[in-house]
Amino acid sequence: MSRAVLSVMGGALALLAAPLSLAAPPEGLADKLTHNGQPMPVASIEESPLSGLYEVRLKGGETLYTDADGEYMVVGDLYRNRDGQMVNLTERAANERRQARLDEVPEDKRVIYKPAGEVKARITVFTDTSCPYCQKFHKEVPRLNRMGIAVDYLAFPRAGVDSEAARVLSQAWCADNATEALTAAMRGETPDATAQCEAPVAEQYELGRELGIQGTPAIVLPNGRMVPGYVPAERLASMLGIEE
Repeated sequence: MSRAVLSVMGGALALLAAPLSLAAPPEGLADKLTHNGQPMPVASIEESPLSGLYEVRLKGGETLYTDADGEYMVVGDLYRNRDGQMVNLTERAANERRQARLDEVPEDKRVIYKPAGEVKARITVFTDTSCPYCQKFHKEVPRLNRMGIAVDYLAFPRAGVDSEAARVLSQAWCADNATEALTAAMRGETPDATAQCEAPVAEQYELGRELGIQGTPAIVLPNGRMVPGYVPAERLASMLGIEE
């Protein structure tokens, strides 16, 4: 039988069935997953809530589902319909994985802007000082801090780790006062080049790629949900359930 691939347009597949018993992924399943004769870039395979269906996460962040033989594939999101509620299980699992990976980044490798008082929420933002919308977002940071929202920055030079933006980000991360240096860099000023350290720019860039980030700013909420692009402070606070 020829290999069949079922592609669901629109990026969503609603499976209106309650989850059945889970089963571990069959051994060697990853080796059976190919596209046009080439191996798929499989990052992980896990059991799905639906019996006989396995969740395949690719290295670029995409998710698909396959049977135990790797013969049939479904591209799209897996939903659960229970008690009148539709839950996107694919998105929820992706959010949990994303937040777990971010939790592995220690504080001393982040540039953190903290509120003076109570921290009501904490967001992670992949940024690039050469990005106009990152510069625009950074102007919102003082307002976010006043609303009790801490902003943790991670570096994501869009042009790659050998770019001028990566060099500027490294200098900001290595500065004696990284928050002041990053703010200056956002204004187009050059950070102090005398500071030396092992800046985590390359590893954070790779982490961003692993999480599927393609542009900046990329905002990750405390539940792992990713919001791409510039978001005004008031709207972001509303998404976090915070009111002034």
